Amino acid sequence: MQNIEQYCKQIADVKKQVQKVVFGKDEVIDKIMMAIIGSGHVLIDDIPGVGKTTMANAFSRAMGLSQKLLHFTPDVLPSDITGFSMYDKESGTFQYHPGAVMYNLFLADEINRTSPKTQSALLEVMEEGRLTVDGETRTVPQPFVVLATQNPAGSIGTQKLPESQLDRFMIRTSMGYPSMEAEARIIMGKKNNLMDTVNQVLSIEELVEIRGQVKQVYMEESVCLYIAQLSNASRNHESVSLGISPRGSVAISGMAKACAFMNGRDYVTPDDVKTVLPETMIHRLVLNARVKVNKVTEADVITDIMQSVKVPELKIRR
Repeated sequence: MQNIEQYCKQIADVKKQVQKVVFGKDEVIDKIMMAIIGSGHVLIDDIPGVGKTTMANAFSRAMGLSQKLLHFTPDVLPSDITGFSMYDKESGTFQYHPGAVMYNLFLADEINRTSPKTQSALLEVMEEGRLTVDGETRTVPQPFVVLATQNPAGSIGTQKLPESQLDRFMIRTSMGYPSMEAEARIIMGKKNNLMDTVNQVLSIEELVEIRGQVKQVYMEESVCLYIAQLSNASRNHESVSLGISPRGSVAISGMAKACAFMNGRDYVTPDDVKTVLPETMIHRLVLNARVKVNKVTEADVITDIMQSVKVPELKIRR
């Protein structure tokens, strides 16, 4: 694989730009960066006001991505997502008016506060990269990333995302509260408008090229089997009623390749898989009634799964 060092430098430059406005969240920045170059979508499960929108704005600026923010409320319609056609008197034809997804980075704020019908309007776009309006199919701009947020603290007025929708997100992560030092820097940053210091260091064309390179990262058969064994263990765990799907296994593979690429390698190791497993598996697990008695969490189950599956040794070092 050519120029992997140069690609890694560009990725590091993007992260440095984001770190100008998002403080003390380097691990979250890393995982979101992996999902972006791994051609995936991101769900941030967090309370309001911790910097989710700031994170999205910084990534879009650093990579020159067009961005659209849509606050999901009960009155948001599917046409707000996909767009709609309106009759134009002058031309005598129907003109397409683009929806919120016709951008490189779509920030869906509090996605669980809209109707299931509107949530499902995202499904085709997230999975296929295209949408259909009035029988005509249109392709969204590439690269295309959905960064959705949901608030786990308040359940009033929310519609829980179905498993089919959750499965479309490559990872689910959380930012959490900042440290006191980081919070002080956030306060100072608001006064100094630090977002203006975020510069574009990567072009859209370069990001598309990096995504293509990530897909070419080599994965040994033993590592593929390791991922399959982890997925199978999730389906047979005593605390799980619904384990991860084959789509989830593919997501683990994509994130592991992105992790390897960001570490300057053109091959995946089992450690790459273990690094990305929590964020790729946590939203794909449905726990059963047993957990209420034993107070088991998804994180506990994932730790148990990783400990129960033997880690393979690589046969080939590339």
